[in-house]
Amino acid sequence: MNAANRPIANKEIPVDSDKTVYDVIVVGGGMAGLTASAFAARAGLSVLLFEKESVVGGLINSFERNGFVWDAGIRALENSGIILPMLESLGISVDFVRSPVSLGIEDQVIPVETMANLADYQSLLEHFFPDNREEITEIIRDIKRVMKHMDVLYGIENPAFKDLRRDRAYLFNKLLPWLGKFLITIGKINRMSMPVEEHLESLCSSRPLIDIISQHFFKKTPAFFAMSYFSLYLDYIYPTGGTGELPKAVGAFCTASGVQIKTETRISAVHPMQHTVIDEDGGVHAYRRLVWAADLKTLYRSVNIEFLPEDGTRRKARDRANLMEACVGGDSVFSLYLAVDIEPEWFAAKSNGHFFYTPLCQGVGADIHSQLETLLTSPRRKDSVMLEDAKSWIERYVKSTTFEISIPVLKDTSLAPAGRTGLIISVLSDGVLWEMAKSCDWYEELKTFMEDCLIDSLDASIYPGLRDATIDRFSYTPITITEVVGTSEGAITGWAFTNPVLPAVHRMQQVGHSVLTALPDVLQAGQWSYSPSGLPIAILTGKLAADRVVKELRKRKRRIRGTQPSIRKNQSCPP
Repeated sequence: MNAANRPIANKEIPVDSDKTVYDVIVVGGGMAGLTASAFAARAGLSVLLFEKESVVGGLINSFERNGFVWDAGIRALENSGIILPMLESLGISVDFVRSPVSLGIEDQVIPVETMANLADYQSLLEHFFPDNREEITEIIRDIKRVMKHMDVLYGIENPAFKDLRRDRAYLFNKLLPWLGKFLITIGKINRMSMPVEEHLESLCSSRPLIDIISQHFFKKTPAFFAMSYFSLYLDYIYPTGGTGELPKAVGAFCTASGVQIKTETRISAVHPMQHTVIDEDGGVHAYRRLVWAADLKTLYRSVNIEFLPEDGTRRKARDRANLMEACVGGDSVFSLYLAVDIEPEWFAAKSNGHFFYTPLCQGVGADIHSQLETLLTSPRRKDSVMLEDAKSWIERYVKSTTFEISIPVLKDTSLAPAGRTGLIISVLSDGVLWEMAKSCDWYEELKTFMEDCLIDSLDASIYPGLRDATIDRFSYTPITITEVVGTSEGAITGWAFTNPVLPAVHRMQQVGHSVLTALPDVLQAGQWSYSPSGLPIAILTGKLAADRVVKELRKRKRRIRGTQPSIRKNQSCPP
């Protein structure tokens, strides 16, 4: 959809002169929006935050059902030198535990708890691919090299959350010595921006081995990010009470700091030249700066670009809108939630509470990918043949892909009833498949079939008896994510790496520019503003957006003061 075909926002309307004008309005109550609101409010600005759902958190959330606590989005948190410094900077206390990972293929499972386990990973791969020992050795060397890069990149607390004027010890003892290493390392990282599949092909001749490693990630994930995954696994932490405790704590800080949070309120139109947003009930809200921490396609669809000035602003905004409409969000996930009548200890004997498991060592393979492409490009018709083709593909895919299994009760014993266990089982899933299923009226049937395939695959491999022990089950698809969170294509990490051009900053040394938009006095934050994205980037861009707002409004205030006439010492004030 190009800019000309986008839904047109409401006609520009006058602003009530008596209406409250907020220093900053934030749209989107995920972690990016909460972070921006928290730091703007701490700086003394008036803040109004809009969230379309009944609770804040977005993709970081937890909920309770029949005595089980489930994580609705992310399964664990990566500190990356960002999350803990953000909380410390705001004086927020959240209790965390380590969230160690396990990796498994068929009947072999290893822990990932220290660097020493990298040798176990090498042995795991060699067990299934004995003819590729030399190539596996080179892959492990490559992982070690990239891990050293990541140690530099995230080796200190991010300076965005430090007061460099006051914390001189951090400035001179940590930051300045780190900067030289960072500049050297970032160059090496930028040279590894090719897709991980291509990078592994340069190291390895075995397609199944390449698949086993690369299918942990989204299609064409940059090699530097994918090959650092062992580092990421070592960095996982988990809030006691569930991942939703993080946004809950930051949301409480916002409320205590004077942020007005309006939940269940969707913004339907943005008028940059009048500095107003309009909610779906017709309410008009005025701002000095707007931080959009939600889906970026929605932002540009909410603006009537033809009302923007002809000084280049209109053209830039139109070009930006067209680029985003031509791009798609990243891969999404299908998540199955299982409550089972099995004691947690039975699962703990098999793995840690965060488990990446592949049922068959051959991996997904090119033919399964090709079968999906054929399915998605076929004419969309409501016949039984197409449904059976979709089921056939799902059955093959589930047996070969890598599962991400989260077991919350192994991280916090209070998250499930005594003697029972909750499992969150996720696999990468293409949103187009589920859109097709919905348009063909077999969405619910296919969803149930997918659930059955996941249960059967685990029952036949790592978790025998799982089906008979299941007492409750439900699932989320990419369609669910789009409907609940509002992300285009159900994406959970921003833009797809398969786009010919990334409509976002994707070099760390340019992250400061990631919050800029083509719209006057409108900033952006969150997963869509930088690539590759995740929770740490959402928090970082929220902080950077808040910093820019504070700086601009302070400059504006000084400018206004400078234009006011001064009063000489002996000059009386006018009445």
